[in-house]
Amino acid sequence: MEFLHPEYLYLLLLIIPLIVWYVLRLSKTQASFKLASTSAFGGMKSDLRVYMRHLPFALRMISIALIIVVIARPQSVNSWEETETQGIDIVMALDVSGSMLAQDLQPDRLQAAKKVAAEFITDRPNDNIGLVIFAGESFTQCPLTTDHKVLLNLLNEIEFGMIEDGTAIGLGLATSVNRLKDSGSESRVVILLTDGTNNSGQIAPLTAADLARSYGIRVYTVGVGTKGMAPTPVNTPYGIRMQNMQVDIDEKTLTEIAAMTGGQYFRAQDTEGLRQVYDEIDEMEKYLISVQNVTRRKELFLPFALAALGLILLELLLRRTWLRSVP
Repeated sequence: MEFLHPEYLYLLLLIIPLIVWYVLRLSKTQASFKLASTSAFGGMKSDLRVYMRHLPFALRMISIALIIVVIARPQSVNSWEETETQGIDIVMALDVSGSMLAQDLQPDRLQAAKKVAAEFITDRPNDNIGLVIFAGESFTQCPLTTDHKVLLNLLNEIEFGMIEDGTAIGLGLATSVNRLKDSGSESRVVILLTDGTNNSGQIAPLTAADLARSYGIRVYTVGVGTKGMAPTPVNTPYGIRMQNMQVDIDEKTLTEIAAMTGGQYFRAQDTEGLRQVYDEIDEMEKYLISVQNVTRRKELFLPFALAALGLILLELLLRRTWLRSVP
């Protein structure tokens, strides 16, 4: 039970001063006198009405309390929510080649990409999301799943050196398409992130893009890295040394892939720019949610009102009949 106007229940506190007033008034109106002995009254029995003389006041207080409850409008509330959610299927294809260790993004491109990808996954709890990684070859790190806890754990485990080095963009995209082609979702998307040009694999990037288009799969391509030079760890005879290497992203091919499939190409030159890219993709690929909130309220004041009316009538009846002569 709920009250539509619960603030009126504070009026119940007024009953306390009314009770105090009644007690003080009663003590002043009753007379007392002293007797040497009460033996003369030994055979007298008290009338029941004497014991019941406070009943009208008690009935009045209960009536006032019930009236206050009526004013507060007691109600029963039944509510339920009907939700229809249509998620989409997304495969994130992530470049894990050696150039992704460049430190123009902090701490490096790969770690920055993993962090922002994790945020994107967390923000889309109703989607089926899979993960493909590629370098000189490609494989599925995680198939399509709604168990995002497992997906995030597998994303966190990605490191450079898991597969042969290189940049097989076409192969990475083809593997992603293979994961989505049998999906029953009306909306299927690949987010392909790389920082280089295709130099490995048996499938050309545009061939893989044409394959994606044939299955109705949109591809959003992301080129990550600053323009110009970027500090990159390089193996030398003296160990790993940081050297400024030219950033070489095949933006033309990435743009064509996106255009062929109805997607879009983005360039991210820093971590915040990469986060903005994922935010834009998130806005473009919104799933449909239809929520219907239904609330049914039933008034419950009538029993309280009838009880209050009944007690008032009973009080008046007692005062004018049975308890009429009681002081």
